[in-house]
Amino acid sequence: MKRKIVAIASAVSLIGLMLGAEAALAQKSGGVLKAYHRGTPPSGSIHEEATNSTLTPYMGVFNNLIMYRQDVARNSLDTIVPDLAKSWSWSDDLTKLTFDLRSGVTWHDGKPFSAKDVQCTWDMLQGKRKAKMRKNPRKAWYKNLEKVTTDGNLKATFHLKRPQPAFLALLASGYSPVYPCHVTPKKMRTHPVGTGPFKFVSLKQNEHVKFTKNQNYWKKGQPYLDGVEWTIIKSRATRVLAFIAGKFDMTFNVDVTVPLLKEVKSQAPHAICELVTTNVSTNLIVNQFKPPFDNAKIRKAMVLAIDRQAFIDILSEGQNVQGGAMMPPPQGVWGMPPEFLKTVAGYNPDIAGNRAAARKIMEGLGYGPNKRLKVKVSTRNIAVYRDPAVILIDHLKEIYMDAELDTVETSNWHAKVARKDYMVGLNLTGIGVDDPDANFYENYSCGSQRNYTGYCKPEMEKLFEKQSMMTDQAARKKLVWEIDKKLQEDAARPMISHGKAAQCWQPHVKGFVTHVNSLYNNWRMEDVWMDK
Repeated sequence: MKRKIVAIASAVSLIGLMLGAEAALAQKSGGVLKAYHRGTPPSGSIHEEATNSTLTPYMGVFNNLIMYRQDVARNSLDTIVPDLAKSWSWSDDLTKLTFDLRSGVTWHDGKPFSAKDVQCTWDMLQGKRKAKMRKNPRKAWYKNLEKVTTDGNLKATFHLKRPQPAFLALLASGYSPVYPCHVTPKKMRTHPVGTGPFKFVSLKQNEHVKFTKNQNYWKKGQPYLDGVEWTIIKSRATRVLAFIAGKFDMTFNVDVTVPLLKEVKSQAPHAICELVTTNVSTNLIVNQFKPPFDNAKIRKAMVLAIDRQAFIDILSEGQNVQGGAMMPPPQGVWGMPPEFLKTVAGYNPDIAGNRAAARKIMEGLGYGPNKRLKVKVSTRNIAVYRDPAVILIDHLKEIYMDAELDTVETSNWHAKVARKDYMVGLNLTGIGVDDPDANFYENYSCGSQRNYTGYCKPEMEKLFEKQSMMTDQAARKKLVWEIDKKLQEDAARPMISHGKAAQCWQPHVKGFVTHVNSLYNNWRMEDVWMDK
């Protein structure tokens, strides 16, 4: 007998329909929503990218099998609802997850959607298809997936090697759309085809990305907007001023920093702005394959040099928060609580003592005031990366390191660090799903493209698997804390802070909800409308 989750999904969906029916009395169709973008997206293929520069504008092109409710701010297993799947069920041993699919759904080019498309998408993610993706940053999410099978056109089953209760969380992410079998990965990068509420129109480098309403969208009556247009403005100050002046209906995905939020509030008091946690961390990445950084002692010294609170005070006026790999509570579900975090090496607030210990390590390796280590600190050439990178360079001076800033064109950044073409980096890591399975396998697992530092320990792989199989969520959380502590002390990807930023929109924009524990899952835009 199968374990049914249909009832939960149906109940949640029913609540959503009731709320939607009530709100529909006021909803209006029409209008093109104009937003700004911080830079040219590297491509239109969500599965091949690791940045919200792609996901934010392109999420509305696609559908998932299941998705997080767009109108609920905190993502959890309880807020997952059907999308291309009508329902789903687990086998008794939690190794088979079967989806019953919707009929009558068509791709933007008119071809019918079927279970074969589901199978093809995950075959491609596992490298089983002849047509290969150029990049596959979340392949590690599916380490536990054995295969996907179909039963006719409207039933698809995911076969897992072992139980993984949180597998649903991965499939609900904005990073998990279903792709069409008949469209090549190359075309998906330049002219993506989906089943979603909006069709791709055009991308012009450094100018715009445009989408138009899917007139044949399978969710009747949606979307309400006639289209969405993103204007590319590289200067953050310029684009925020343009929003203040009323040239845009919405800012880019949580683009407004704490200092800039004051400007928006003072100059455009009518604007609606929400300061939220983003599940994006600022972190140090050190290439463990490049001498002398293959020496764990040097990496440890670098960790001890960081004054986390200084970063937080300078960059966010004290709003950002300290934490480990997992987003800290209360918004984060799995992060180490403050009292536990204090037990982690490197989080001691005695910065002078930490740095003295770091200098002692460096001196033991032959470095000192008269023999300093030359370092190149690479970072993405946008403000949220550059600003903390400058602070990092200043901190490294305290331990006999002289660093030079190396800025990388934004569309090239993730590819550069994925191929380990850097020495030391200041990075931002966004987590698509607030769940350890997404974070640990994507960013710390052996062989993952997103494991930018090359960290790989078999004993940690076993712990990743152990927590993933646990059904007792309280016990799982305690194990996750221990894993996170070990990751920080190993300098796998040392965390500097977890960010907060604001999303702003004009009062005539309705139906948009900012999510508080991931910025990757609320950009479908099918529920958004404008009252103007």
